[in-house]
Amino acid sequence: MSTVFLPPNKTELMSLIDQIEKRKTFGIISHPDAGKTTLTEKLLLFGGAIQVAGAVKNNKIQKTATSDFMEIEKQRGISVATSVMTFFYKDKLINILDTPGHKDFAEDTYRTLTAVDSVILVIDAASGVEPQTRRLMEVCRMRDTPVIVFVNKMDREGKDSFSLLDELEEELGIKVRPLTWPIGIGQDFRGVYNIYDNEINLFNPNKTNIENDVVSTSDLSDPKLDEYLGDQADELREDLELVEAVYDPFDVQEYLDAKTAPVFFGSALNNFGVREMLDTFIKIAPNPMPRESDEGPVEPTDEKFSGFIFKIHANLDPRHRDRIAFLRVCSGKFERNKFFEHVRIGKKLKFSNPYSFMAQSKEVVDEAFPGDVIGLYDTGNFKIGDTLTQGSKFMFKGMPSFSPELFREVVNTDPMKTKQLEKGLRQLSDEGVAQLFTQQPGNKKILGTVGELQFEVIQYRLKHEYGASCTFRGLPYHKATWLTSTNQSQLDTFIRIKARNCVQDKDDNWVFMADSPFLLNMAKSDYPDVVFHTTSEFKVG
Repeated sequence: MSTVFLPPNKTELMSLIDQIEKRKTFGIISHPDAGKTTLTEKLLLFGGAIQVAGAVKNNKIQKTATSDFMEIEKQRGISVATSVMTFFYKDKLINILDTPGHKDFAEDTYRTLTAVDSVILVIDAASGVEPQTRRLMEVCRMRDTPVIVFVNKMDREGKDSFSLLDELEEELGIKVRPLTWPIGIGQDFRGVYNIYDNEINLFNPNKTNIENDVVSTSDLSDPKLDEYLGDQADELREDLELVEAVYDPFDVQEYLDAKTAPVFFGSALNNFGVREMLDTFIKIAPNPMPRESDEGPVEPTDEKFSGFIFKIHANLDPRHRDRIAFLRVCSGKFERNKFFEHVRIGKKLKFSNPYSFMAQSKEVVDEAFPGDVIGLYDTGNFKIGDTLTQGSKFMFKGMPSFSPELFREVVNTDPMKTKQLEKGLRQLSDEGVAQLFTQQPGNKKILGTVGELQFEVIQYRLKHEYGASCTFRGLPYHKATWLTSTNQSQLDTFIRIKARNCVQDKDDNWVFMADSPFLLNMAKSDYPDVVFHTTSEFKVG
């Protein structure tokens, strides 16, 4: 048998396509407390990445969640930073990005959604669709991100399954199609029926390990159903008949086009219904997708490497005071110790220790492919939204800073630690925890955030990571808008007259702090040549 040799570049392309085919990168999103971090833990358990799962609320389980490793997260039982985790499952390399559920950290979640190809949305069976769920779903729709819904906490009393599905369709504006169906709810919860594979998975509460209690059935008339479920078997048959009558057959393409969301039921805490979702996910979820740049879409199969920074995290390891920039690989192959172009600053950089993550633990990788998320040691070169390429000059789009809603002046309570305070504020704003503005004269530092909790997190991290203490003084501003103009003299006049309300962001762009909606509208009509932007997208758009 003769061997066919492909030209080197052809061989490389084939191996690149193989690598892309293996990868699935997704984010997990939900309203706070729906069980998102617990679900992440269980996915890691199935992937063999951990042996015993933890839970965020540390009751009865002595281990806190792997993805919540910051001290403040362990204390409060909430996630405040996006975690990145990688594991193998059935020959697929899966990258999970666990996002903060709390609304005060919605911006971090938004940025994370730019780095994933699909999303799992976790819904609490008792609460249904909540405000944060709606907001997150809007972001997914803006980007046409495919969504799988996991209805959690079925072992607690909650809403009827049909009314939950109606609520999902109404509130989120997307068609749904159940692929598993719950047998009972709360006290009567007996398990789920896998519609996709014709199997019953019987419920056996087990919080920390994997259970394998699956019964295959030929179809719904199988007497095994009656044997295992008794009276509930007929109820299940009626429900499934109704499901088939009401919902269209599942179409994978419609899911990939973000028009249909498959729905799974289960209990993440008790490790139930998760396997069915994961097995289906690896069959249907998209491989790495193209990304928009200012020169058009960038395909993952492009041979030249490109990627963007979507998150920066200072002090991932408090002992080493390190700063890690998270890079999503978009095309080509990333290689260790190879020089790549940092497009914004026009410098070539190489990375001797790029990392892949398992929450806090990390290992050095020699290469990474489209879909992978890697951590790069950052000495202060990176900002969120930066693009790295193999010589090309384009920038990836769609990484805006949003106009903050709350403003506080930073008051230094320890003048001996001024340097540490300034460094901490600069690094935390580079991370995207808050936006930092400076007002002259006097170098007054103002923080802008979307939620109250961020100020607490900043204060805590400044003290514990930088040794700097401060308090915050409330400021009455209504909105911050970035200023641009083709008429420089009008812009200069505006900044001079409104000096009390004009500040600069950390990139020295001028920003107008409006005291009220009325004064913002008045400024717009008095200075028609000045444009007031509510996101910083104008910088790259």
